[in-house]
Amino acid sequence: MHALYSKALLRLILLLGVSILFGYLCVSRSYHRVALFEQDDFSWQLRTHSTRDATTNVNARVDAERLIMEFVLSGSNPHSYISTGLLFTDRKRKPALFDWSRFGKISFEARCFPAGTIRVGLTTFDDRLSKPDDLMTYRPPGAYVKCNQDGSRVELDLAHLTIPDWWVDMNKLNPSDLGYSLAKVAQIEFGTSNASPVGTLSRIEIAGIEMHERKYGYLYFLAALLILAWTGFAFWFAKQYALALANDLRARMQKDLPLVAYQQLALEPHREREKSAILRLLATRYADPELDMETVVSETGVNRNKVNDILKREMGYTFVGYLNKLRLTEASRLLVENTSASIAEIAYSVGYKNSSYFNKLFKEEYECTPKAFREVCKKEAREPAS
Repeated sequence: MHALYSKALLRLILLLGVSILFGYLCVSRSYHRVALFEQDDFSWQLRTHSTRDATTNVNARVDAERLIMEFVLSGSNPHSYISTGLLFTDRKRKPALFDWSRFGKISFEARCFPAGTIRVGLTTFDDRLSKPDDLMTYRPPGAYVKCNQDGSRVELDLAHLTIPDWWVDMNKLNPSDLGYSLAKVAQIEFGTSNASPVGTLSRIEIAGIEMHERKYGYLYFLAALLILAWTGFAFWFAKQYALALANDLRARMQKDLPLVAYQQLALEPHREREKSAILRLLATRYADPELDMETVVSETGVNRNKVNDILKREMGYTFVGYLNKLRLTEASRLLVENTSASIAEIAYSVGYKNSSYFNKLFKEEYECTPKAFREVCKKEAREPAS
C-alpha cells in the first residue's frame, strides 16, 4: 500500500502542476483584446462637433493609429465644447452600426496638453427614439477621464457609462430612462469637458484603443479538461487501491493460514502440562465472549505472568493479542464463506460483544473494514471464474 500511496502522490503532484499550467494558459487567453484601429471590416470617418464660437484653429486627424485633436477652446460660452468622433462606416463609406455587446471594457492611452478632463462617449442607436440621419437622437453614454502630459492608460467598463442629463431633457425623457444598448454603436467620441482649459492652445492624443472581450470557450475547455483529468485520476486510484488491497489481503490471509496448523504442531511436541493446557484452552474457547485472563488462570492453574510468558515465547503474542488474532482469523474465514451472515452476527460468533470494537480491531489487522474485506474477496472469487 505504501508503494501505491507514493505513486499516487507523485501523479497527484504532476496532475496538479499540469492543471495549474493549463488553467493559467486558458484563463489568460480568455481575456481577448481587439485593437480598434487594426480592424479591417469597417472604416473611419472623422466627425468634429462643437458649439458655435467654441474653438479656433481646430485640427483633428488620425496619425499612426493615434487620434490627435488640436484646438483653442473659447471661454465666452460656459458650455463650450469640442468633440471628435470616429464614425463607423461600411465599405461604401456609408454610416454603419456595429455590435459591441460582446465587449465588456474599452481601454486607451490618453495624453493632454495642458492637463485637464476629457469626456469619452459612445453613440448608440435606440430603436424607439433614434433617427438614422440625426445623431443627436442617439443615446450618448459616456464617462469623464482625467489626463495629463505624461499620459496614462485608461480602462472603462462599457456596461456602466452614464447618459448626460442634458440629452434626457432635450429628448423629453423620464429621468430614470438611462439605459442603453451596445448592440448598435455608431461611433466613439472624445471631447472636452467643463474642466478643460480655455483660451490656450490645447492638444488631446488618444492612442492604443482596445476593446476587451471574454472568450468563455477557453474556460469551458479548461473545465472539461480538468473534469476529465481529475476523474481519470480518481478512477485510476480507486482501481489501483482495490487491486493493492486485494493483494494485501491475500498476502495476510496466506500468512494467517498456518496459524491453526502451527497450533496443532505446537501442541504435540510440547509435553509440558502448563503449555498444553493454555494452548488447548485458547484453541477451543476463543469464541467464548467471557474468556479472559482470569478464566485461563483459573482453569489451567498457571499464574498470570507465566501465561503471558508462554504465549509470547511460543506464539509471539500477548494473551490479548493472541486471543484477538484467533478471533479475527476465524472472522475473516466466516466473512468469505458465510456471506449471508451479518457483520454483527460474525462478530458475536467469534467472541465479541460489541460490533464497533470488532470493526476497529479488524481494520487495524487487515487495514479495511469487514464489509470491504468481504466485497474484495467476492470480487477476487468472481474474476478467476470469469
